[in-house]
Amino acid sequence: MRLTSILAFILSCSAEMDYGHIDTYIDINLAEQNDWIISNEILNLINEHRIKQGRFPLIKDSLYATAYAVDHSNYMIANKLINHNNFLIRSQGLKSRGATRVSENIAYAYHSASSVLKAWLNSDSHRNTLEGDFTHIGFGVLRSPEQKYYFTLLLYK
Repeated sequence: MRLTSILAFILSCSAEMDYGHIDTYIDINLAEQNDWIISNEILNLINEHRIKQGRFPLIKDSLYATAYAVDHSNYMIANKLINHNNFLIRSQGLKSRGATRVSENIAYAYHSASSVLKAWLNSDSHRNTLEGDFTHIGFGVLRSPEQKYYFTLLLYK
């Protein structure tokens, strides 16, 4: 019997710099594309972890942060690669709505909320993001035509 393994990727990104005016328009209707079943599972698992760490639970942003996250997951699916391209647009877009700090975790090819969260928690940079000084979270959890999940989480304060 041959075993086949799926290569899964995770990345984290954060930006504190201001690069001036960037076009940050986002269609909030994109948020409707998000897989809320998996996203709500991820949120519950993250908040359980944060509470154990003495942190406040994150509040779900089902509009702007989710629209930006869905847009990025769509971008990764269209380009068949995992990346933080255009993170400054997402960061500045949330900052233009009052956020003071924005960070992002992404992942690819995990099959469940628990598997992607486990991978993020096993990575120092991703765990630091999930445990960080943030108040809100948006989700871009989408399945590609090849049936692979792409994950974008946007966390902000």
